[in-house]
Amino acid sequence: MNRIPFSTSSRFRQFPKSFSIRRKVPWWYKTLDPGSDFVNRWNHIFLISCLIALFIDPLYFFIPIVAGPACIKIDFGFGIFITLLRTVADLFFLFHMVLKFRTAFVARDSRVFGRGELVMDPREIAMRYLKTNFIVDLAASLPLPQFVIWFVIPAIKNPTANHANHMVSLIVLIQYFPRFFLIFPLHSRIVKTTGAIAKTPWTGAAYNLILCTLASHVIGATWYLWALERQHACWRRECRKEMQLRHSPCKLIYLDCSSVNWPDRQQWLNVTRATLKCDALTDTNHQQFGIFAPAFTNEVASARFIEKYFYCLWWGLKNLSSYGQNLMTSTISGENIFSITICVAGLIFFSHLIGNVQTYLQSSTVRLEEWRVKRRDTEEWMRHRQLPPELQERVRRFVQYKWLATRGVDEETILQSLPLDLRRQIRRHLCLALVRR
Repeated sequence: MNRIPFSTSSRFRQFPKSFSIRRKVPWWYKTLDPGSDFVNRWNHIFLISCLIALFIDPLYFFIPIVAGPACIKIDFGFGIFITLLRTVADLFFLFHMVLKFRTAFVARDSRVFGRGELVMDPREIAMRYLKTNFIVDLAASLPLPQFVIWFVIPAIKNPTANHANHMVSLIVLIQYFPRFFLIFPLHSRIVKTTGAIAKTPWTGAAYNLILCTLASHVIGATWYLWALERQHACWRRECRKEMQLRHSPCKLIYLDCSSVNWPDRQQWLNVTRATLKCDALTDTNHQQFGIFAPAFTNEVASARFIEKYFYCLWWGLKNLSSYGQNLMTSTISGENIFSITICVAGLIFFSHLIGNVQTYLQSSTVRLEEWRVKRRDTEEWMRHRQLPPELQERVRRFVQYKWLATRGVDEETILQSLPLDLRRQIRRHLCLALVRR
């Protein structure tokens, strides 16, 4: 038999190669489905990174320390470490913005019936994102503290530790608000796509405890920052009083630890009374230092970072849980506003914490409690009907067996809500072990 040589038709020979060879498109060119597993997994990862970033930012408040008599300096080693951590956190925010430019959205006009129609056009996705949340995401992702520390402060002539501290703290506080409010739409998006923020009761309880710890962390770091500001303000006030006297050599630069080895500063320390008048141990009436006195009476301002951090965290958690009832404030308005904020935040956070944690923990024991109530009702019914002891024992064994087999779950109700083919496969799987026996 003669073989007929295979010849490709000219029509198929001219077929485009892009259709004949299926190429894999990189993910950065794809348009992502907002309900896909990748987007859901990234939303959980980004939520964790947001919480970590919210923990990192208040650490900038611990950079200034009291490093000598009547002087404050910047801990540059700790500042570099915090800057590196924040840079890594900023990369997560930047990657989240990139994903938003590639994530489809449901058209508003198509939400009348069903799930809605996904808009996959990259141009429409980008225009919608630029008009909605782009400004907030951009404000949250900018590396402003790094820029201030490495470029702005070195460019200033004769920068002092107090001025650098004020500049960095102001930038961190301004940028903290968009980073904090970014969690709310992310939380709603996760709940909308997955049904719950946590899959297990213990995970949900831990999530709420982390939020409460975050609030205590922010309050403790802010308390430490304002304590140093109160101490520095007292030194400045006493120094200005001495500057009016001709025989006093006081200068404001002496309050910075960069001048600690100057001979004229040593002479000023020998004659000044600023260190005595600004001593928190002598402020017995809490009129000068108020709620910030423990930062100096317990030597928190000059302690190591680990000791300082845990003390401030404990201070924030203690006063947040007690609603600030033990705070002995002075008559300064800013201090009283801060104490009022602690009181209101304590009421909000702990009512939210107790309610949610109780709900999560009760959900893990609700089946067990229902089984106990049902077993008690069965015992009362058997005694009321005066069943023989052997029948009562058989009923008890059956109730125990059913609890061990189903853990209190009504299997029939679950099966009735499933499609017929899926119900048949589940029944076949459940009966397979019995048939094998």
